[in-house]
Amino acid sequence: MKKLLAEFFGTFWLVFGGCGSAIFAAGYPELGIGFVGVSLAFGLTVLTMAYAVGHVSGAHFNPAVSIGLWAGGKFPAKELLGYIIAQLIGAFVAAGALYLIISGKDGFTDIGGFAANGYGALSPGGYSMTSALVAEFLLTMFFLLIILGSTYPKAPKGFAGIAIGLGLTLIHLISIPITNTSVNPARSTSQAIFAGGDYPAQLWLFWLAPIAGAIVAGFIHKAFFNKD
Repeated sequence: MKKLLAEFFGTFWLVFGGCGSAIFAAGYPELGIGFVGVSLAFGLTVLTMAYAVGHVSGAHFNPAVSIGLWAGGKFPAKELLGYIIAQLIGAFVAAGALYLIISGKDGFTDIGGFAANGYGALSPGGYSMTSALVAEFLLTMFFLLIILGSTYPKAPKGFAGIAIGLGLTLIHLISIPITNTSVNPARSTSQAIFAGGDYPAQLWLFWLAPIAGAIVAGFIHKAFFNKD
């Protein structure tokens, strides 16, 4: 239960902090934080919670990370379902909190895109489904390679959270214009359900591509890097 609570709180913070920065601060008139600020916000959520609860649950906060760690031989299959459920609940509760906040704004009419992920007409830069699929696959694959490498027993101790947080920052700097950056099915699902419209119909890509990339990374690490 402690592990599941840690995953709940970690995923909540990732969605609340990362998506919250995109919703409230990215384009704020004259003082908006822009893509760079949102990228840093996502990275900082993972970095801070990695040190806060990483010793409890391993700080996955992402179904693709849990599955990738399983593929890399670093996580037991019997714990996968519980972790994924906890991550999804954390993401949905965070999205609900964001909705409550944004709906209290003077003149509120609707939540708009709500930092949801998309391709085609729903892509910030108008990128195609193929572009989104390739980007999400590759970025999640490298994200898992960073996680698996930085947490390897022979890696420098105490720096994994920094490497992982900065890795997620870099991922967002690359791909916000392409898909609004997912690499996390829980984060994508919570925002798409609240945003509605055509977003839920595109969710399949933001489950398929990150999970596929994570599994490939797990196998690569297991085959080539997980050697004494």
